[in-house]
Amino acid sequence: MKQFIDFIPLLIFFTVWAMDERSVTIGDFEHSVGGIFSAAEFLLAGSILVYGCLFAAQRRLDKFQWITVAAVVLFCIPTIIFRDTNFLKWKAPIVNWIFAIVFIASRYIGDKPAIEHMMGDAVEAPKELWTKLNTIWVYYFVVLGAINLAVAFTLSEALWIRFKVFGNLILTFGFVLGQMPLLAKYIKVEEEEADTKIAEEQP
Repeated sequence: MKQFIDFIPLLIFFTVWAMDERSVTIGDFEHSVGGIFSAAEFLLAGSILVYGCLFAAQRRLDKFQWITVAAVVLFCIPTIIFRDTNFLKWKAPIVNWIFAIVFIASRYIGDKPAIEHMMGDAVEAPKELWTKLNTIWVYYFVVLGAINLAVAFTLSEALWIRFKVFGNLILTFGFVLGQMPLLAKYIKVEEEEADTKIAEEQP
């Protein structure tokens, strides 16, 4: 569910970018919709709306959502004002590298590494495994940031946008699936314990 909510502003961004530019008039207000700069405007507005509603509903955002919102504001506003996509191209690399720093810092601040905070409710794994996975995620975010930087500044705008919206999602989904063999036995144990508990409670 969380991943879907995080994807909504990006989906809005892609939809507006893919539109042919056109003028929309509402009363005396006329504005151009479609293309990269209009998409940046909708990404900014969509992120504020989506995360604002999420904050109103649950009275909190996690640290990664705060970082995402802050990055959207910091990189979209100059993109819109100066009509320069270079600002927006730096958003994904820097956000990924900030995530890497957060994962590194979590090993020394607090009682759990960041990945355990994210997945610990669903999987009961030993501390050593969480530490190992946390380190793997650090490397992943560093590499993903570098890939985003290379894609943004070496490929066409169309390929960059498609990678930004869909490529990152596919890579992250595949990366998470790749960790399942490490976590599978702990998920299985948890399920078996739940089944045992249910069986014991039955008359």
